[in-house]
Amino acid sequence: MAAAPVVRVDGARELRRTLKAAGDDLEDLKAVHSTIARYVALRAAAMAPRKSGRLAGSIRGNQAKTAATVRAGGARVPYAGPIHWGWPRRNITANQFLVDAAHTTEPTWTRYYTREVERIIGKVHGT
Repeated sequence: MAAAPVVRVDGARELRRTLKAAGDDLEDLKAVHSTIARYVALRAAAMAPRKSGRLAGSIRGNQAKTAATVRAGGARVPYAGPIHWGWPRRNITANQFLVDAAHTTEPTWTRYYTREVERIIGKVHGT
């Protein structure tokens, strides 16, 4: 089951459409999302529970044109999901370090996102 987005940006779809219409390949927005994802991933790694450190080491941000996404786990760390979301049948209490990292860093990355989107819009409109 996919988690619901922590934050929804109103107007992001319209911004992408405008940039595409202006002939931009959206690399500017991709770089903004990458920076935000790395920033949140660093905070999430610091907040992740530690035994061996493998869970914290598995946290990474993506680089996409449409969203900033942070993920944890993988084939070598299959327990990331149960640790984060919990597993009541196994007596595992949720520790939502990814969600908490997004929330605690939100004031910083929303200012950055707003500033960068305004810069991109200014570039498209020539202001």
